[in-house]
Amino acid sequence: MFSSRILKFAGKVTLISTGTAIFLYPNITNAAEVDKRQESVSWDSNWDKRNPDVMLEHYKFRLKKKALENEKSREEFSTKASRHILLIRHGQYNIKGSEDEERKLTEIGRLQAHETGKRLKDLALPYTMFVSSTMQRAKETAEIIENYLPIKIGIYDDNLREGMPYPPEPPIMMYRSEYRYHEDGARIEAAYRRYFKRTDPGQTEDSYDIVVCHANVIRYFICRVLQVSPSAWARMDLKHASITWVVIRPNGEIRIRQVGDCGHMPVKLMTSKNSS
Repeated sequence: MFSSRILKFAGKVTLISTGTAIFLYPNITNAAEVDKRQESVSWDSNWDKRNPDVMLEHYKFRLKKKALENEKSREEFSTKASRHILLIRHGQYNIKGSEDEERKLTEIGRLQAHETGKRLKDLALPYTMFVSSTMQRAKETAEIIENYLPIKIGIYDDNLREGMPYPPEPPIMMYRSEYRYHEDGARIEAAYRRYFKRTDPGQTEDSYDIVVCHANVIRYFICRVLQVSPSAWARMDLKHASITWVVIRPNGEIRIRQVGDCGHMPVKLMTSKNSS
């Protein structure tokens, strides 16, 4: 085992030698401080309550209690397929309307939706589900995208509507209404639990789900699925009609393939702020 050596450099930078590598840290005085920077929360492998080992244990418990006829194996609670979730932010919209129905996509927003529709068509994935928020800007975006795909919108979900998912850290002045976090947070969390989970036991082919919704919702989903503090959601930014691609593997591990990707659009269509 290699021991660490700590040396001060010019009074501003600490040089730490582990015997195999050298690291520079600003104003570090001891190895404990370095270790603190490397701390992380342990991964919860049963985050979606679909861990086959846990499900099997629950089944065995019921078997003893209810004298069920057939004993099941771990394989019957397992899946061999991954779930791919493609989260699409709506296109740019006009915020002047007093009611949601009046806040329609701008011309730029419609062009953005067309570009994303083309991109999803070019990917040629075997899409299995198409879901949209019920807000006007999301519905318009989804309906434009729908024209490019062999799959139709199957669900319009109120829980995917925009809102304040969780008190952000650091705090943001415009997000100070606690009742909004209390009400919106529970709704958006319900949407997360509905769409983010392993594929069903016995499924052998990967599934590809399209979910058209909103920036705050998507940013919250990213934090939750990565098992980082949901208070970090406001530290990210997403372009209009961008694609965020999340993969849930059969063992429950998560891979984020892209966040807010808009490389399929001309530069002039890359926007994040809405039109007033």
